[in-house]
Amino acid sequence: MVLNNIEHLLEKYENGDTTLQEEAQLRAYFEQEDIAPHLEVYKPLFAYFKASQDDTFTKDIPLKTKKTNMYSWLTVAAVAVLMLGFYFKSSQNVTTIDNDLGTIQDPQLAYNEVVKSLELISKSLNKGAATVGYLESYNTGMATVGYINELEQSTNIIFKNKN
Repeated sequence: MVLNNIEHLLEKYENGDTTLQEEAQLRAYFEQEDIAPHLEVYKPLFAYFKASQDDTFTKDIPLKTKKTNMYSWLTVAAVAVLMLGFYFKSSQNVTTIDNDLGTIQDPQLAYNEVVKSLELISKSLNKGAATVGYLESYNTGMATVGYINELEQSTNIIFKNKN
C-alpha cells in the first residue's frame, strides 16, 4: 500500500501537483535505505535536493562600492586648461593687435566683393537643392498611401473586420 502511495505521489510530483507535505513524504521515503528497485532512479534526485538545501553562501557581499570621482576631477582639469589657454591667447592678442581689420575703404569695391561671395554661396546652395529634387515625389507617394488606406477601410467594412 505504501509503495502504491509513493508511486502516486511521484506521478503527482512529476506533474507539479504535489503539496509541501507530500513532497516531505517523498523526501522521507527516499532517505531510507530500503527503496523499491524500480524507484532507485529517483533517489539521487531527492539526495541532491537534500544536499543543496544544506549549502550556504559564505562569501562577503560588499555593501558600499568604491566610486572614484575621476570623471569630475578630469572635467575640472579640462576647464582649468581651457581657461588658461584663453587667458594666454587673449594676452598675446592684446600686444599684437593691428589696426587693419580687413575692411575695404572703397564702397564700390566692397559691394563687388560681397556680390561675388553671395554668388558663390548661391551656386553651392542651388547645386545642393538640385540633388535633393527627388524628394518632391514624396507628396505623390503619400497620396498613393492615402488611396491604400481608403481601400483598406472599405474592405474592413465589407468583411466586417474590427481593425
